[in-house]
Amino acid sequence: MPKIQQFTEELLKRQVLYGPETQTLLQSAQRTIYKMENATGVGILTRYPVFTGIELLYNDIHMSDSVNQNKLPTPGLMEINHCRVGRFECEFPNGQTAYLGEGDLAVNMLTNATSGAWFPLAHYHGISIVVDLPAASRVLAQVAEAMGGMSFDLYSLQERLCADNTCFIMRSTESIKHIFSELYTAPSGLRSSYIKLKVLELFLFLNSEELFLQQEKRPYFNKEQVHTVKAIKAYLTEHLDRQITLGELSEKFDMPLTSMKLCFKGIYGSSISAYMHDYRMQYAAALLRQTTQSITEIAGQVGYANVSKFSAAFKLDKGATPLEYRRSFVQMEQNLSLGSGKE
Repeated sequence: MPKIQQFTEELLKRQVLYGPETQTLLQSAQRTIYKMENATGVGILTRYPVFTGIELLYNDIHMSDSVNQNKLPTPGLMEINHCRVGRFECEFPNGQTAYLGEGDLAVNMLTNATSGAWFPLAHYHGISIVVDLPAASRVLAQVAEAMGGMSFDLYSLQERLCADNTCFIMRSTESIKHIFSELYTAPSGLRSSYIKLKVLELFLFLNSEELFLQQEKRPYFNKEQVHTVKAIKAYLTEHLDRQITLGELSEKFDMPLTSMKLCFKGIYGSSISAYMHDYRMQYAAALLRQTTQSITEIAGQVGYANVSKFSAAFKLDKGATPLEYRRSFVQMEQNLSLGSGKE
């Protein structure tokens, strides 16, 4: 019989919560809230015990680099992750990197522990379910018997999804969306009981044939590709005033055009042009709120030589022209100031 792991604070912090430096903010029988922090931001994780050997965590991350960059392999632990918002990047010991995007589901054994983890969009909201296979199997066998012989075979799940110590990743489906949407919106007073039911539903789904009919292979990228594309993104955001073509980027960074486009979308979740358009609009909005620069100056800073084209693009994105956007922000500030003055 495999040895049963104990979900100690040390084990959870080392293997699941991105580092032993993670702080405990609140601890009770129902839940524990943790905080992790580094130079790139802050993350809050809320942990709920489900059954013996099964823990569920809500992840609310606003940082680009995780704290724990070298997890130790831990036999017998399975980690299931679902991404609600943002992107999650995992680098494995073999040098390959995988990405979890919005709605995606991943199942991984922690014998295949990540050597690095990042959040490319600097925010990530999702759920992690950590399963100690020996302990959880015993409890789920009792649950299955009480429910009339349902199958919650975790070892079969491991063999089907994580053969050869690989990480299983699949795109969002209606079934996954249904299970996890209700986990995110569970009423606080019923959350503990609700989590138990939804975790059982998830295990039933993962053991079903439907999973394999809906499965879609996700690409892995090697370390060199990832580093090159991150350098491309940095170069683009540092030269917002220029309209740089994909051909120029491919030549400058010595990366084939098709590989560059595929890898960029894999890391950041959108094409280069879509990502840069959104970045330009966000940056322009910040300049409109925080500076007194003219619309013409701001247009030039984000790569628009023609102010009319900038205004049209901004209105399409934000629902207001740059001038209207600035005026509405100034008006809001004045209203807030008047409101605080009355108090």
